[in-house]
Amino acid sequence: MAAEQMADRGDDPGQVPPARPLDSIDRDILRILRTDGRASIRSVAERVHVSRANAYARINRLIEDGVIRGFGARIDHERAGQGASAYITLKIVQNSWRTVREQLQALPGATHIALVSGDFDVLLLVHTPDNRALRELVLTRIQAIPEVLSTRTLLVFEETDLGPHPDRPAELS
Repeated sequence: MAAEQMADRGDDPGQVPPARPLDSIDRDILRILRTDGRASIRSVAERVHVSRANAYARINRLIEDGVIRGFGARIDHERAGQGASAYITLKIVQNSWRTVREQLQALPGATHIALVSGDFDVLLLVHTPDNRALRELVLTRIQAIPEVLSTRTLLVFEETDLGPHPDRPAELS
């Protein structure tokens, strides 16, 4: 699996640094950035009680080590014009994961793809403007992928973003 993750990033396996253990300061930095990806280096440094240079170096190391994969915004899909959401389960031809994943990544509205175990092989989360667009995506685009044997669509009626919240137990401890 580690080799597959490295291949996902397009890195040469010989160039990826080995995973380093995270200390409490690293975990605190990750908690802060997960809550507010726009936090300044100065703010992070003050909150974890290190110098700005130390905070900057630690964040860069976490990025270079692949612990931090990027920064982004949490989106309210309905307010952004993507009012229909669904989890789509797929059964695929054995050993076709990489090919299928590439095609699913290119789909409009695809936001999460996972290879899973159980009654199906792939779990795909999509957001579309409406049910008509969702129907088109499933029936025309996904079912047209030769390696997809079957699909099941689970409509999402309501979503709750479980981003960091002070009332939940600490993550990355």
